[in-house]
Amino acid sequence: MYTQIMIAVDGSPESLEAVRQALALVARGLRAEIALVNVQEAASLLELATHDSDAIAAAAVAAGEHLMAEGAALLDAAGVGYSMEVVLGEPGTALVDLAEQINADMVMLGARGMGAVESVLVGSVSKAVLHRCSKPVLIVRVPEELEVPSDEADAEPEAA
Repeated sequence: MYTQIMIAVDGSPESLEAVRQALALVARGLRAEIALVNVQEAASLLELATHDSDAIAAAAVAAGEHLMAEGAALLDAAGVGYSMEVVLGEPGTALVDLAEQINADMVMLGARGMGAVESVLVGSVSKAVLHRCSKPVLIVRVPEELEVPSDEADAEPEAA
């Protein structure tokens, strides 16, 4: 029996850390099927009225695949199989809906993404998924690098 893990990947360091965490679970013996997913904003009515809708959809899929490429490369390097899917819509809602559609056993996503309004709505997608999803949700942060002790940071550099 395999565990179905859905990982939201947008190219952010946090989303790539989610892929690494899934790989760590697999390395510990979890038999998993991994689905990398990316959500692209749906085209506006103005865009649809003034541009070819098929071209807009193709561009959105290409952009999503590009953003998932590094996550896919991590899985490829580890020899772990996966599927990839790009969906259109509001990210929080689309991720929750997709988790239900693919019957995910777990949803993994970064604490922050690379959305256009990231500075205003930091973590809004992860919060939305956490509150709305009926599946277990793992929100991943990038580990902080070791900090230099404050007495070393304040010390003056030695003369050469």
